[in-house]
Amino acid sequence: MRTVVPALLFLATLCFGLGIVLPLLQVDRLYVFIDEPSLAGIVASLWTGGDRALAAVVALFSIVFPAAKLALLNVWAYAGREAHDRIPEWFRALSNWSMLDVVLVALVIFAAKTSGFATAFTRPGLWFFTASVLLTVAASYVLKRQKLLDQSQ
Repeated sequence: MRTVVPALLFLATLCFGLGIVLPLLQVDRLYVFIDEPSLAGIVASLWTGGDRALAAVVALFSIVFPAAKLALLNVWAYAGREAHDRIPEWFRALSNWSMLDVVLVALVIFAAKTSGFATAFTRPGLWFFTASVLLTVAASYVLKRQKLLDQSQ
């Protein structure tokens, strides 16, 4: 049971990194133009295109908060209860936003497919990002159960 959390955290971190740099989706427009944006590419494109506020929001909710959540789970798993108690409650509440990106990409794919001007397909980055979210949730659940069991003994 003690090897489950390190394995989940390692896989979640690996999938998170791959989910950021690999293409999230493929958009074919007019059967000639093909785009395969990654999450990092989307943020960079928004930033250089002048949409800096939107780039900051996407980077914050898509990259910074999930990375911070993974870091906090590692602190909680390995540093003990004292370190966990110092984490602000508002920061723990940010984990509720971890699936927001996956939903947004799904909406973009749906919109592209129903518009008739483009077709969209999921790419490996989206699957790795989704796996990272699910593995992070699983690690958090296992950690909570372990901490509850440790407290009851």
